[in-house]
Amino acid sequence: MTRKNIVITGASSGLGKGMAIEFAKMGRNLGLCARRVERLDELKAELLAINPNIQVFIRALDVDDHPQVFEVIKGFAQDMGGLDRVIVNAGMGKGASIGTGYFHANKQTAITNFVSALAQCEVSMEIFREQNAGHLVTISSVSAVRGARRAMTVYAATKAALTSMSEGIRIDVMHTPIKVTTIHPGFIQSEINEKVKAVPFIVDTETGCKAMVRAIEKEVDSSFVPTWPWALFRYIARIAPLSLLAKMS
Repeated sequence: MTRKNIVITGASSGLGKGMAIEFAKMGRNLGLCARRVERLDELKAELLAINPNIQVFIRALDVDDHPQVFEVIKGFAQDMGGLDRVIVNAGMGKGASIGTGYFHANKQTAITNFVSALAQCEVSMEIFREQNAGHLVTISSVSAVRGARRAMTVYAATKAALTSMSEGIRIDVMHTPIKVTTIHPGFIQSEINEKVKAVPFIVDTETGCKAMVRAIEKEVDSSFVPTWPWALFRYIARIAPLSLLAKMS
């Protein structure tokens, strides 16, 4: 099945923008939302230059404004005459070790990466259940497999929660035409990690987004991308001692 009408949240930069470019090349119509509308305007022009035969709709969205999440995604459904796929991509990576005085940053990451993702899943699934068709995609992380330290502690916890919630949704609709996919990206260059000095196995944004889109198009339940080394990492990380996890995070 070709998913023609696709919504991507957090589309103004990074992985959201990269996926939008790949889908534009494939001839898909796109609904793109983010806080930075000026960047969405620039991206829309870029996408239409890549493929003038697609439709691109943009809307401002702060995913932490939960009523607005429902309004915007339902608005895209009206714009496009229905939605075939929603990619829950918006997120952040702020934070610090628990108990070091950065509760506000940790709380912000927890809300954006999980509660706001829940809002996006809720409205998307409302639409898909009404249509009796659709593909929900959640962008988790390889960090969802185990705990992490310092700035990664809350981030990894939110991604583990998102993976678990996505699986619960998948179970709930497993005997329906609605599909649910969770993508676990490894280290891919983006704004969220641009200040990190040493990142093992990191790939550029285009390479990473191509791998993500390939996995999304296959509509698998869960995928770790790029395949090397992250498909193997998921198994090693589950049995790794805490001392090794400390070095990795």
